[in-house]
Amino acid sequence: MRRRTLPTATALAVLFSSVALVATGAGSAVADSSTTLPLKSTGDIVVDGVHQRVFISDPTAGQVVVTNYAGTVVGTVGSLPGVHGLELSPDSGTLYAAVHDATAVVAIDTATATETRRWSTGQGAGPAYVALAGGKLWFSYGASGDGNIGSLDPNAADPGLTLGQDTSRTFYEAPILDASAGAPGTLVAGAPGQSPVELAVYDVSSGTASRTAYAFDPGNTGGGNLQDLAVTPDGKDVVTASGAPYYQAVYKLTDLSADGKYVTNTYPNAVDIAPNGDVAAGTFSWYDPDVHVFKPGTSTPLKQYDFPNTGTSSGADTLAPAGLAWAPDETKLFAISENDSNVYSLRILDAPTKTSTTLTANAPATATRAKSLTLTGSLTSSAAFPAGTTVSVTRTDDESPSGKPLGTATVAADGSYSFTDTPPAGGKVTYTVTYAGDADHAGATASASTTVAKTATTLTLTNNGKVYDYGRDITFTAHLGTTYKNRTVEIWADPYGSDKPNTLVKKGTVNSAGDLAATIHLTRDTKVSAKFTGDTRYAPKTVTNSVYTRVKISTSLSGYYKSATAWNQKYFYFRQSKDPVHNTTMSMYPGRKYQLQVQRYSDGAWRTTATEYFALDRYGKDATTLDGTPPVGPRFRIRSSYIDPTSGDNVNTTTYGAWKYFVFTR
Repeated sequence: MRRRTLPTATALAVLFSSVALVATGAGSAVADSSTTLPLKSTGDIVVDGVHQRVFISDPTAGQVVVTNYAGTVVGTVGSLPGVHGLELSPDSGTLYAAVHDATAVVAIDTATATETRRWSTGQGAGPAYVALAGGKLWFSYGASGDGNIGSLDPNAADPGLTLGQDTSRTFYEAPILDASAGAPGTLVAGAPGQSPVELAVYDVSSGTASRTAYAFDPGNTGGGNLQDLAVTPDGKDVVTASGAPYYQAVYKLTDLSADGKYVTNTYPNAVDIAPNGDVAAGTFSWYDPDVHVFKPGTSTPLKQYDFPNTGTSSGADTLAPAGLAWAPDETKLFAISENDSNVYSLRILDAPTKTSTTLTANAPATATRAKSLTLTGSLTSSAAFPAGTTVSVTRTDDESPSGKPLGTATVAADGSYSFTDTPPAGGKVTYTVTYAGDADHAGATASASTTVAKTATTLTLTNNGKVYDYGRDITFTAHLGTTYKNRTVEIWADPYGSDKPNTLVKKGTVNSAGDLAATIHLTRDTKVSAKFTGDTRYAPKTVTNSVYTRVKISTSLSGYYKSATAWNQKYFYFRQSKDPVHNTTMSMYPGRKYQLQVQRYSDGAWRTTATEYFALDRYGKDATTLDGTPPVGPRFRIRSSYIDPTSGDNVNTTTYGAWKYFVFTR
């Protein structure tokens, strides 16, 4: 059965901030998830395992908010002013809510989150807490010295509403109520917020409440400000959460004598007990853990969770009073936290009864493909692992992007493990190590990555360093060596000059000999590259060759009166009175000049008499006149050339034009 909650307005309800849960003590852990809640206050929290729903009462807003196990709000039941205590029917079909300001008990269908029935409890009997015991629904009501207990039969056409069941007038105001299937005819009540603590036990098996045990300051602890209580599943004890002392005290139902304690820290304010007896104990703690999980009867917490600070105060978020509830299957524990801006959050703790585990994984920073490497790590916990515990290993790489299970490694007695693998692929390789957990230990995952060097392949390209005439179509052949699966090669051409981009000429699969050929039309010096992008086992490779291209030069002489063959050359004859004109046409590039060179044959050799650079027009043309009074008889020759880079650019290789031979006569 669920234990009851109590009002937030207590002596200790100076609420500050909270969000994620961090486990400390018996191993640090963090809440698995959290979501904010649309609440103005909190009253009680109940978990329905059949529909996997969480019900939270909000007295200020007059509503019950319904979430799923992920914390997403899936429904709201309104028109419940002052709603506080909640109780779930044994079949999880109905949620009973104490609606104080409407002086009513309300039944809510858990499947649809809708109100199905309402019982008026009468003026002055606004209910605060509810509990099922002895075949009836019990509710507490009253204030200012008039606290009492009433009952009704929710399954009968006539509910038989009865007030004043506590004939001893035990409580000053409406007490917290709880019951357990382990003691089916027993009801436990406690005075909320009172110091010292006041408790009573009732036999309700006959349909009326008969007080069987009572204690004012049970255990003589001097503690007070009761915030919450819960009856153990076996019906033997009641566990209380009071502002002081700093532990959740345990009392026997038979006589309310002390029967143990669960030591937590400052200001205990919540307690809930799982069906197997595991205890979740909560505290109002700004700077210490907020949630403490115990195995039944143990003194050391199995886990502790510390809320972070989501507000603006120096202290962290805090647990709401009575803000803990187990899922019936104990796979989750739900906690309500609040920060200093009055923002409420639902914290969802997975596997809260299992000891936290720490798993590490280490891999070498670098490795060689197809060579073995060793992965190491450790698995540790405050609770010993059974012999033969294993961790599983998965490898994720370019060949197995979704991960490939590799097997398991056995954990040694000292918690260490090692695993040897031979990575087939290169690049980044990630090993994920997983401990699945067991009945006593939470699961854990760790990963480590290594950079695996890929195997180098060979890649060659023909024609490096060769010189070609302008306008030639030249075939370049790339040869690719051994690879794994990728047999594609790209051939790129990057002509000299900023105006021509690097261009993909051909991309394709090499032939059976490993070759791929492409033809390139050359007009400039060009860097030709062959590229292999690599595959999962072989590294990318690029080889770049440079080939050189001559300019295209055409020259002619004009003004001669005849031409004839002499001295084994064709000579052009000019009258001494006629100025020769030398015409030049050259493949053009912006700013290009040509070198004009004149030589005279003297003393058995050609000797340069003039060298000068002239600009070409935008069509690559120019004409130069040789004026003056030349000597008659000596032999001359003239040529135009492109000189890299003196001609104004470097996009072609140095190209010398053909000599034109001439002589002067009278």
